[in-house]
Amino acid sequence: MPKHVGLDLGTSNTRMFIKGKGIILRSPTVVTVDKNKDVVVALGSDAKKMIGKTPSNMEAYRPIRNGVVADFEVTALMLHEFFLRTEALSLFNRPVVLVSTPENCTEVEKLAVENAIFAAGAKAVGMVGSSMAAAVGAGLKVNSPRGCMIVDIGGGMTQVAVISSGGIVRSRAVKLAGEKLDAAIINNLRMKKDLYVGEMTAELLKVRLGTALPETNRGLLDVSGRNEKLKCAQTVRVGSEDIYNAIHIALEAICRTITSVLESTPPELASDISDFGIMLVGGGANINGIAELINKKTGLRVTTAKNPMDCECIGIARLIEKPSIIPGGILYKNR
Repeated sequence: MPKHVGLDLGTSNTRMFIKGKGIILRSPTVVTVDKNKDVVVALGSDAKKMIGKTPSNMEAYRPIRNGVVADFEVTALMLHEFFLRTEALSLFNRPVVLVSTPENCTEVEKLAVENAIFAAGAKAVGMVGSSMAAAVGAGLKVNSPRGCMIVDIGGGMTQVAVISSGGIVRSRAVKLAGEKLDAAIINNLRMKKDLYVGEMTAELLKVRLGTALPETNRGLLDVSGRNEKLKCAQTVRVGSEDIYNAIHIALEAICRTITSVLESTPPELASDISDFGIMLVGGGANINGIAELINKKTGLRVTTAKNPMDCECIGIARLIEKPSIIPGGILYKNR
């Protein structure tokens, strides 16, 4: 019997569910490849540690950008290794995979994801929208005529969707999420403190000091990098105010995206959302004060999901177990 696999192929992290075993993989979506031999040298956390530190014959890739395949061959290699390590793929069994993709991605982008999974060894591939999967995973009643709104702040993209009667009524996606916040921190430190840091350091600062509220003080952190004027290594003390100044413009832009979706929502559904609020999921839901900021900008109650980073994968798992949750079920392609 083939194993049924649920795949949340995120820009920053990949999660994998196997029917009967639960979520068995949570790994950074990074792979280090030997360019001369086309073989995987490191995967996941090990590969992430190598970003910016590889010799000339190797490169650490982030093969998924904004929820879609940016490098087909590397994505296929990475998924093949994931399938082997989780024993989803064997000599006699090929997995049946259900993967989530952003609702706004093109048919070409969906085909790239599908082909990469087939190239990795899958027997059949089905697809479900990311927002729908996250809503199911967060426990929202997507089949109900009562409207609900979900905001998914991921690694490469923020997706906002209004769901009713098993379908997406209004949605919008913007390329403003975790990676853009990291880039904003790098640029801010470069401009304000003449300090150039890498993306790993920027991510650490976002997690340790990041806040969406100017009045919140999360302390100080000594950060090492390269002084852009002196061209030498330097350590600088960075505070939560510095990180707030770096990321608040992007966070406010995310809030404007939410507001724009609300403005275009039919009145009856807008009334439902006003009564029941907004569900917040994704890694960005863990940013200190983000729920409070969205509440201030929209006037609506904001609830953060119990396991915001796992919601999409949990939703995929529930759809594997019970495809009838969404009208029409799941359509799989075989190869």
